[in-house]
Amino acid sequence: MPAFNISKEALAGTAALGAVALAGFLAGRRYSRLYFGTFKGSSYEKNSQLQQYILDYSLREHPILKKLRLITSQCRHGFMMVSCDEAQLLANLAKLIRAKKAIEVGVFTGYNTLSMALVLPEDGRIVACDVSEEYANIGKPLWKEAGVDHKIDLRIKPAIQTLDELLANGEAETFDFAFIDADKESYNDYYEKCLRLVRKGGIIAIDNVLWSGKVLKPASHDIAQMMHQLNEKILHDPRVVVSMIMMWDGLTLAFKL
Repeated sequence: MPAFNISKEALAGTAALGAVALAGFLAGRRYSRLYFGTFKGSSYEKNSQLQQYILDYSLREHPILKKLRLITSQCRHGFMMVSCDEAQLLANLAKLIRAKKAIEVGVFTGYNTLSMALVLPEDGRIVACDVSEEYANIGKPLWKEAGVDHKIDLRIKPAIQTLDELLANGEAETFDFAFIDADKESYNDYYEKCLRLVRKGGIIAIDNVLWSGKVLKPASHDIAQMMHQLNEKILHDPRVVVSMIMMWDGLTLAFKL
């Protein structure tokens, strides 16, 4: 008998994680930091030829996703966009577990929102949480152009409020996937709310868990300390099994038991 009672979908996602993550582990220098949402000068640039090879032979970017990425790269805060290889990994995992309902905490221009909406079924839904519509308005026309705008439920208000509303509406354990990439001070609260909303066998993905390597000396930086504490908490959390991936600024995947 297996040690954990995990759904077939979660097992499939976990088994495929290594192969998918390897394909997206690094990205090439030819695409600037703005295109990938990661600062130049990081350790991931040291072997640029290999990075470029992995990207060239793994990325399958929808043309409208590429269009939104290039538009986002021109934005003043374009570096905040999730890397396209990471977005592809998340979309692949969502597809593997046959996700129908997803939550995104932190939208920006909606690159990952669009990536996720493209793999959800026609009657799927992604609740996209952000406090500002300014950048989301950049992505909205492209969501429509891709024919997936009807799947995206954009909520412009504090994400905690939206998550509480979903819980109050009886939607606990009805979501398949959650992605957290917003203000780091609230990560622990987002994690706890999403853990209640995601079903058993579902996935919670958490971005920026390495915080530019500052988690190695967390006492020297407030946000790094918060991230380190959350990383330690998730490591010992009996409600999930976990994989932390050294992809860009660090990505944790928590599979709910």
